[in-house]
Amino acid sequence: MRILGVDPGSRATGWAVVAFDGPPALLASGVLRPPVSLPFEKRLQTLYEGLQAVIDRERPDAAAIEKVFAGINPQSLIALGQARGVLLLALAGRSLAVGELTPAEVKRAVTGAGNAEKLQVRRMVAALLPDARRRTLPLDAADAAAIALAHGYQIAIRGARLTRPGPADQPRDLSQHDSADASRGWRRRPSG
Repeated sequence: MRILGVDPGSRATGWAVVAFDGPPALLASGVLRPPVSLPFEKRLQTLYEGLQAVIDRERPDAAAIEKVFAGINPQSLIALGQARGVLLLALAGRSLAVGELTPAEVKRAVTGAGNAEKLQVRRMVAALLPDARRRTLPLDAADAAAIALAHGYQIAIRGARLTRPGPADQPRDLSQHDSADASRGWRRRPSG
């Protein structure tokens, strides 16, 4: 499975495609930066067209985008919300299933702490994705890779909780398992 992570922004939108066929691997990443000299509506159009071009080129199976929920400056928050709406429209226009995660969910999934700093997130992305170690990702692209990783982990955990092969490889409901089965299942390593 290939997941496109999107870190929305009206001035810079990070994107990254992470493959989950085996250990997670960074396939591609970048930052969409519309010229600030353009009128706002043209910058939004540039983001929309740019993300659709990324989707067409990279062919992800699913996408994940960060939720917007708070901000210090109301005007910046409104611009971010408008950019996020346009990016969601671009994802929907290419019929991608979209997961939405809060910044704290992303940070917790990647670093183990919901209040991690951007540089800590970038270091953990480089540690988790071998291809990211070879180059220094821009912060926006590293955030997008973290969003894709967090969504991939959520999918893996949800799948592990819902079904797991049992006798004769028949799926079974894990809510019926005993404690001995639970010790053999996939569990996230504790942080801290």
